Amino acid sequence: MEKFNDINYYIEKYGQKLIDFLPDLILAVLMLFIGLWIIRVISRLINKFFQRKDYDVTLEKFIASLINWSLKIILFVLVITQLGVESASLIAIIGAAGLAIGLALQGSLSNFAGGVLILLLRPFKVGDFIKAQGVEGTVKEISIFNTKLLTFGNQEAILPNGKLSNETIINFTTEGIRKENIIFGISYDSSVETAKNILLELAMEQEIIMKVENKMPMIVMAELADSSVNLSLRYWATNENFWNARWFTLEEGKKRLEAAGISIPFPQRDVHFYTNNNK
Repeated sequence: MEKFNDINYYIEKYGQKLIDFLPDLILAVLMLFIGLWIIRVISRLINKFFQRKDYDVTLEKFIASLINWSLKIILFVLVITQLGVESASLIAIIGAAGLAIGLALQGSLSNFAGGVLILLLRPFKVGDFIKAQGVEGTVKEISIFNTKLLTFGNQEAILPNGKLSNETIINFTTEGIRKENIIFGISYDSSVETAKNILLELAMEQEIIMKVENKMPMIVMAELADSSVNLSLRYWATNENFWNARWFTLEEGKKRLEAAGISIPFPQRDVHFYTNNNK
């Protein structure tokens, strides 16, 4: 009987509070689902807007992601407020939680700040071919926390924005043209002038190699190495033609040098054996 009275006591004490709280709970749940639906609609509209406009792809994805997360945070605050949490208390809770999360997620916050710096300073954009953190590839996507590269082997490399924004980045795309330096080693017995003429003529024949003022092909003696005389063939080509020019020049250069009787030596070392006859 005593237990029954206790149950009645709690029902009378908290039942009315639950009934009074139920409308706010239902409204908060409705706000959550409707708000998430509205955020999805807004995200789709933003993506369609960017598709119609010729904006930078890098900026589009970053802004879309930032708006999406901002709207979700605002929705969270509205739902919590609807449940009866006072604004001052909510701000204090968010501040304390923000401090704790900030300490726990220092790396993520650093990556976010790095993403903002990348967008502001623009060291590269989507579609650029870059080298960073020992990885080379085409920039596929720049998100809030990381940057995705598509490597030459069609592999996806994910680089954290925090380190990426604070380390050396080589952008091969920005200037539109690149300078190549191909080393051909010939033997010490071969004619340097003949080899230089053959290689320079090869470069001048190629239409994809630039031949304008201050960017004419040239060849110089680069080094008197241990096993060879190294000649440096230097030329300029656009990014689109760079690799085709390099591959053709390497193959055709070897063929023409060999056809002219100029040998391309491989590294070698003379080893002398001495016998001790004194016993």
